[in-house]
Amino acid sequence: MATLAACADPGSASDTTGGTVVVATQTDPDILLPAITNQQQSLMVIEQLFDRLADIGDNLNTVGDAGFKPRLARSWSWAGDSLSIAFAINPFARWHDSQPVRASDVRFTFQLYVDTLTAAPFGSLLAGIDSVTVRDSLTAVFWFKRRTPQQFFDATYQMFIHPEHLLRDIARDQLRTASFGRHPVGSGRFRFVKWDADSRLELASDTANYAGRARLDRVIFSKTADYQAAVNKLFTHEVDVFDNLRPETVPLLAAHPELHFASYPSLSYGFLQFALRGNGTMRQHPLFGDAALRRAIVLATDRQSLLRSIFDSLATLPVAPAPRALIPDDSGLGQAPFDPVASSQLLDSLGWLRSGADGMRMRRGTPLRFGIMVPSVSRNRVRFATLLQAQMRSAGIQVAIETVEPAVFIERLKNRTFDTVINALTTDPTPTSVRQSWGSATALQKDGANHGAYMNPLFDALVDSGTAAWSPAASRRYFARAYRVMNADTPAIWLYEPPNAIATHARLQFSKPRAIGWWVGLAEWSIPPAQRIARDRVSATPKR
Repeated sequence: MATLAACADPGSASDTTGGTVVVATQTDPDILLPAITNQQQSLMVIEQLFDRLADIGDNLNTVGDAGFKPRLARSWSWAGDSLSIAFAINPFARWHDSQPVRASDVRFTFQLYVDTLTAAPFGSLLAGIDSVTVRDSLTAVFWFKRRTPQQFFDATYQMFIHPEHLLRDIARDQLRTASFGRHPVGSGRFRFVKWDADSRLELASDTANYAGRARLDRVIFSKTADYQAAVNKLFTHEVDVFDNLRPETVPLLAAHPELHFASYPSLSYGFLQFALRGNGTMRQHPLFGDAALRRAIVLATDRQSLLRSIFDSLATLPVAPAPRALIPDDSGLGQAPFDPVASSQLLDSLGWLRSGADGMRMRRGTPLRFGIMVPSVSRNRVRFATLLQAQMRSAGIQVAIETVEPAVFIERLKNRTFDTVINALTTDPTPTSVRQSWGSATALQKDGANHGAYMNPLFDALVDSGTAAWSPAASRRYFARAYRVMNADTPAIWLYEPPNAIATHARLQFSKPRAIGWWVGLAEWSIPPAQRIARDRVSATPKR
């Protein structure tokens, strides 16, 4: 069994810069324009290319500004009434096309995120910000509708700053097809080099960056859709990093002492989501508009058995629409346990009766049948669907598995053209992020992240109260109540909460990965000169 990676503190590594890291990925980004994506692969790359005004600290504290570190803003000051924050932009910050970063870029970015034509997945999370104004060329002022515990977090974490001079003339509803999304220009410590679709995406150190050049010369994201092929590339050193390890692969690392394995807390969870409104409309889904039917399916689902079959002991059951890292006390939460007798009785009471030789359920001549959509690149989700299909058949329910390519999967999610979907989310490091994927506001957005169109005003109100509470204990109580409301509604079945598992080549030196993503801080990774190989000899993009 490979040991946990003894990741070096970057400060202990050689100050010499250089080297290339190749990361194995199984999907391409959908787009590299920060405001209009919530796809993890896209955000992994965007984190390297673009800047926030400030970075959240290691303790993930989202109340006030304690622990936040300057990034694009070198400092900030609060108004006496806490209803505005003035951010001083670093005067040395430049876009990768050499244009200076200005306060007007910050104002433009806010307007971009909140414009409904942009359809920004994170736009609803900025509802507490009234406006952003420009005091002078290097000072952007955020004005808030009211004083809240997370207003600094909202102003910084939720937005990557965009270049106004390159985007202002593009119609907001045309941004998704604009060339910028495939040839981005940011201000981060890496700059975009090229993107060969379905093959590789290359970044290079921005050697004149205001925050200091990245310690690596290059980062290459190498797409290998087939899982085993990606593992083989890791074992043969064609790639240096693979962050999607399955449980059965971990023991094989013992034969490769040059590789290190690390498992660290996750902000992700997976679930079966019901389409509450069907066929891409806001009309009730013919099956899953019925909460009682959804509950019957929960009772027919042996979630513990599913979890053990796929993850063994490496994952836990979620209890709510949030990872356990954001729920200090999960007692009293969770969904109804597996109870096939109660499920059968409830289905009978709804008129879905067993009939025929196969015992499948029907009501007035219509079979109880639905589809489960899964992305083809996710073996675990395909396995979940297969096992769920068998469990549902035992309950008299027919399930068709729809395995689709990633691009089709994303498009059908956005258009809400599915019955159920096995999906996974990586949340922001705050429980308030639940609004993004489950709040009523995003259910009404064309490209909103609430793909099942769950809407409950009581849930919304409790989340709002939890967000507004200054007392951590009071906030936790409100969110716990919100989770109970949702679990009673059953818009989804919580299936798995995996830890983050990453394998890296031992020649890489970096700090311990963070729950918000191993790729955060990639600019500080390094490779000692003596450990470099042939691909490390290619120099970074020349200085501007």
